[in-house]
Amino acid sequence: MTAEVSSARPLTVMLVAAEASGDNLGAGLARVLRARLGDQVRFVGLGGARMAAEGVQSPFDIAELSILGLFEGLKAYPRVLRRLKDVEAVAVREKPDVAVLIDSWGFNIRLAKRLRALDPSIALIKYVAPQVWASRPGRAATLAQAVDLLLATQPMDKPFFDAVGLPSVFVGNPALARDFSGADAARARAAIGAGPDDPILAVLPGSRPSEIERVLPAFEDAVRLLKGERPGLHVVVPAASTVAAAVKARVAGWPFRAHVIEDDQAKDDAMKAATVALACSGTVTIELALAGAPMVVGYKIGAISYALLKRLMTPRWVTLFNIAADREVAPELLQHDCTGERLAAELAKRLDDPALRQRQVAEQYAALDKLGRGLPDPAEAAADAMLDFLESRAAQSRGAGRA
Repeated sequence: MTAEVSSARPLTVMLVAAEASGDNLGAGLARVLRARLGDQVRFVGLGGARMAAEGVQSPFDIAELSILGLFEGLKAYPRVLRRLKDVEAVAVREKPDVAVLIDSWGFNIRLAKRLRALDPSIALIKYVAPQVWASRPGRAATLAQAVDLLLATQPMDKPFFDAVGLPSVFVGNPALARDFSGADAARARAAIGAGPDDPILAVLPGSRPSEIERVLPAFEDAVRLLKGERPGLHVVVPAASTVAAAVKARVAGWPFRAHVIEDDQAKDDAMKAATVALACSGTVTIELALAGAPMVVGYKIGAISYALLKRLMTPRWVTLFNIAADREVAPELLQHDCTGERLAAELAKRLDDPALRQRQVAEQYAALDKLGRGLPDPAEAAADAMLDFLESRAAQSRGAGRA
């Protein structure tokens, strides 16, 4: 970053993430920017535990905004409006130079419009595009009117936003940069008392309270069935920080032992050690695939929301690497198909068939390659794009001033 951008005062960056996956992205971007700029940058905004570790002090717990589904969103709308005002107040107080709005389409598109009205001089950057290639392509034009730059995380994003005139940069999917080289399957096995050949089931029920409410009961039923047939099956439950308390409370009531894991390194170890995983649809499916874990994917939302999404969605699948492969590499059991019996049956096939597990892992890796596995660190690319944009903007402002 040149002196022209940073000479007056430290660059004030507002990072806004309303969900756990966005918290990871914001923390990565903050870490890179601090490494490059040192005391010439400061961070404000909204995030979770990982962004807090990078210096972002949030006005409230982002778990309040982890909402999924039309009906749930309508019920939560008054709360969302209150929290929008809280984040807007942070902007009024801290006067950011740039706001990076991470994922969370519904919350952040509203915030972008408020920030634009509050202070048109704030540079607005959207990090993670709405999946217009999957549904509601009109959101591309809406976003183009609301922000100045898009940091796209999927290769299929950019053409849609180029078409509506929104400058965009493909920075790669940060989930694909997750490094499992330090993960130790033997360490995970030792921690839970599992032998080298004992089967391990990793259960990942999501990062939103609504997912714990809707998805975890079916997952519990599946695990109960599997444990009944396989008493020697070890169960680990890596829990997202946003729902860890709720997950621990539910797991405490299970009639068999399961190990809830909250430490990040231990989560990586558990994913690496898993014989098979049962995963809620989302970013964690990418992480599991990178760790080499074959998986079964389950998901449920409200009935009305699901009916609407069925009409709006273009792809045949919801799991990103299934979409990239254009086939069902990992089984997806959604809505009415997301039952304990169906989930347990698919998991049992993989527990009993090493060759099937190996084929699925190889196909998962091939699909990840199509999505950009092995590209440079997306956090570095995002920082490059952001700083280049700010430099260009500052140069245009200086030129306009001279004119």
